[in-house]
Amino acid sequence: MPNAKFKHYLHLHFLVFIAGFTAILGELITIGSLQLVWYRMAIAGILMFLFIKLVKLKLRITKKSFLLFSIAGVIIALHWVTFFESINQANVSIALAMFSSGAFFASFIEPIFFKRRILGYEIVFGLLVIVGVFLITSSEIDYINGIVLGLLSALFSTLFAVINGRFIERHNSTIISFYEFISGVVFLTIFILTTGTTFNKEFFVLSSMDWVYLFILASVCTAYAFIGAVEVMRYISPFTVILSYNLEPVYGIGIALILFPETEKMSPQFYVGAILILVTVLLDAVFKNYKRGQQKTNNITN
Repeated sequence: MPNAKFKHYLHLHFLVFIAGFTAILGELITIGSLQLVWYRMAIAGILMFLFIKLVKLKLRITKKSFLLFSIAGVIIALHWVTFFESINQANVSIALAMFSSGAFFASFIEPIFFKRRILGYEIVFGLLVIVGVFLITSSEIDYINGIVLGLLSALFSTLFAVINGRFIERHNSTIISFYEFISGVVFLTIFILTTGTTFNKEFFVLSSMDWVYLFILASVCTAYAFIGAVEVMRYISPFTVILSYNLEPVYGIGIALILFPETEKMSPQFYVGAILILVTVLLDAVFKNYKRGQQKTNNITN
């Protein structure tokens, strides 16, 4: 059914667009990154809980699973805090360009988790990503804090993706996300309290537009996006999904240039570096898919 397939492709690219729009909301929301992520995870956790009750999923998990989900929740919280703080310290373009370097980190993190050797082309692609990051850093040195935070965000995102990939093999993705969001809120609450920041009146008094943007971020860009990404993989190959999500920075930077032309216009060298990173990430995905296809062919013939 071509029409049904096309509908799922549209859904996939809508999810990628939403992912790119997350950075735009980070620019529009006026509160600090810690406060923003605390609200995002709290609201998303509540919405996930309501969805779980609606579809009657079982919340009971083992203590070991709870501990592992909690670790992942802390990692995704750190990813979002560093990502939004990168936007605050630099801008949307810098944060998204650095976020693209996640494939570089994956080339070295995946072999550790899955106990495989590092492939030669991954090293080459990793070096190309380093060149791209160097071009961006040398041309936008004023944004060095945002660049460093963006790289940390990419590292945390890669760790989270690799760990979460192991969970999905044995657990429902909605249940995983719920426990991750709740544990993230608990972690941020403890961090806020132990660093001298308190949940005072100012913490809970937000502008009406901040509330609107936060609800969109937590509902559409978080709860719905998490569930939708898993659902779309039932109909489209994981390779196509991963390849499409690599376009997130393209969508995000494009939207940012339209909405914030004064703060998002970067030097030509920045775009050369960003394009180099994006092309490398796409090539990495293509090579991995080719290798996977070869392995399947060999298994069949053997």
